[in-house]
Formats: sequence, C-alpha cells, structure tokens
Amino acid sequence: MELEDNQAASELLSTTGEARFGSGESQEALIHIAQTRFPSKGFCIVQQWTIVRAIASDGDLTKIHVHGHLPLFVFAEKVILDSRGRFAHGNWVRSTMAISFQDGFLFETKNTVYVLMGDGDERSASLAAILSLYQ
Repeated sequence: MELEDNQAASELLSTTGEARFGSGESQEALIHIAQTRFPSKGFCIVQQWTIVRAIASDGDLTKIHVHGHLPLFVFAEKVILDSRGRFAHGNWVRSTMAISFQDGFLFETKNTVYVLMGDGDERSASLAAILSLYQ
C-alpha cells in the first residue's frame, strides 16, 4: 500500500489539474486584505499554487468535518511573502488541512492564511497519497 501511495503522490505532483484563478490584486492590497480579515493570524502570499482535494471514505470525511476541517490542502511552488518569516521568498510550501476557503484566494488553515496570487490549479488525490507527501 505504501508503494501505491508514493506512486499516487508522484503522479499528483506531475500532472496538470483544472485551472483556477487566485487574486489579481497587488501584493500591497493582498497584505491589507489578509491583515484586515485575519488580524490575529499569520499569512503567506504564494504563487504557482495547487489546491489538492482529498478523496476519502465517508467515514474519513466525517472525521475531517467533525474536527472543523475541509478535505483541502495547498501546495505552492513560490512563496512571495510570509508575514512571520517562516518561509523564504521563492521557496515552496505545503499547508496543513484547510479550515476555510474564501473568495477563491484565501485558504485558511489553523495557523496560517495562504493568499493565492495569480493562476493555479486544482487536483484530486487520495488522502493517503496526500499524507504520504508529509512523511
């Protein structure tokens, strides 16, 4: 099973998903939006991003929702700005599971709001394949 999950994760990262559009606002405007809407949370503006929707059993989806999460993750190839200095400009980043996804570009996790700038895409993968990327 682990080999299958690793193969699925590899395929996930090498395929093209369905086109999605993040914000076209300037970096300054995005900073203002993030600080205004999420004043107590760090934010990370990213480009070249992919939203990954987890395919999971009904039981797993129930557990995800009971814990206040959505079965969504974000992977970004390019960090533009991290308000708390955790991720360097130009580096890649991957999120934990979302707790909200607002306006098509504000991807909120427990600790961070990922501000999706410019074009990206959305893909689906098994929950096991996604989680194998975190090991």
